[in-house]
Amino acid sequence: MRLPQIDHTTLTGDDLALYEDMKAGIATSFTGFTAIDAHDDLIGPWNPWLSFPQYGGPVWNLVKALATHSTLPKPIREIAILVTGAHFNSAYELYAHILVAEARGLSDTKIRTITAGSRPADLSQEEGLAYDFARELVTGGVVPELIYREMVATFGQDGTAEFIYLVGLYCSVSVTLNGFKVPLPADEDL
Repeated sequence: MRLPQIDHTTLTGDDLALYEDMKAGIATSFTGFTAIDAHDDLIGPWNPWLSFPQYGGPVWNLVKALATHSTLPKPIREIAILVTGAHFNSAYELYAHILVAEARGLSDTKIRTITAGSRPADLSQEEGLAYDFARELVTGGVVPELIYREMVATFGQDGTAEFIYLVGLYCSVSVTLNGFKVPLPADEDL
């Protein structure tokens, strides 16, 4: 880790409010993996966000917006996140969202194939569309019109926008995790 672990008991004012908001958000929207250590300090991307609240605060607001205004099916969201985490080889992101994807019904074979950087053969039509759309976004360039139109026809304009912002957010999360060399929780292994 390239940043010191923030001791939440030293936080005051706006930084303490951000910590408390993040901790509450983790409790409601980010369960199933370790995001808070034994000392009640935030780990994963939350520690860098707290380290630089002028950047982390706005990112956290996007995280909350995407969590509270979600219309996409949960397995579709997880495919987007796994494709993104795999593209960036982001260890903590993959650790967390492998567990979440399992809880949301994706098979181990699908998860394993996606995290290896490949397209599973047994994806449903919606899952395949999500995989293809996310893959196009993370590899750069403009999403082909045919895929974009199919996404809008399947998930609506709002769902498509949510998907695009979700992939963009997890690109940022992955880069943050990799840039600051955020480790897995001490008791976890990929």
